[in-house]
Amino acid sequence: MDIIIQSLGFKAGDTLENFIREKVGAIKSDNIVRANVTLFKGPAGNPENDYCEIRHEVPGNDHFVKKQSQYFETSVSECVDVLTQMVNKSRDKNEGRRKAESAEIQDALLTNIDDADVDLEDVVK
Repeated sequence: MDIIIQSLGFKAGDTLENFIREKVGAIKSDNIVRANVTLFKGPAGNPENDYCEIRHEVPGNDHFVKKQSQYFETSVSECVDVLTQMVNKSRDKNEGRRKAESAEIQDALLTNIDDADVDLEDVVK
């Protein structure tokens, strides 16, 4: 997984970038192509003015999270927690769909066991 870090309006230090790479890299999924992390500061009058946006590029709809906090590290941690939940939910949803499809195929094969001309390709279509 590629991790692209952008800091708008300031230069992010090496310790912050290493922290982000460690946290974002901990999310385990085979579908994630790239993670775009954008850090920026909000208005000066707001005490909680450090924003973090993370977009996971995955096949289909991308996962996107935006959090704000007093420190970038806290914002990144909150984003990673939410993204982990999103990845797990997506994984469970896809797993349930695959199990349902395999059950339908097995049922169709069992009901058509008397027909010798039925192929797996006919059942899947």
